[in-house]
Amino acid sequence: MTGESGEPQKFDPNQRFVHITNVRPDGFIEFDFSIGEPEIYVELVLPWQAFEAFCAHNQVKHLTAEEAANVEYDRLKWRYGKPGVTS
Repeated sequence: MTGESGEPQKFDPNQRFVHITNVRPDGFIEFDFSIGEPEIYVELVLPWQAFEAFCAHNQVKHLTAEEAANVEYDRLKWRYGKPGVTS
């Protein structure tokens, strides 16, 4: 991840990030959770109340639209070998 100056930020294990990827009709939240770098994450699913408690306990930062787009761009590179390629 890069900072506002365009330079890479140092890995900070105290930073926690959440990127909501889906809100299901059954009340469950699908989200990516990462520590230190938004691009390296685990996919989790929790009921809404548990999600809110999880976020509070971990003092997470919700990704901005730009940060989420960068994560999605990176996801495409890993999934398809280069961004924007779907097959």
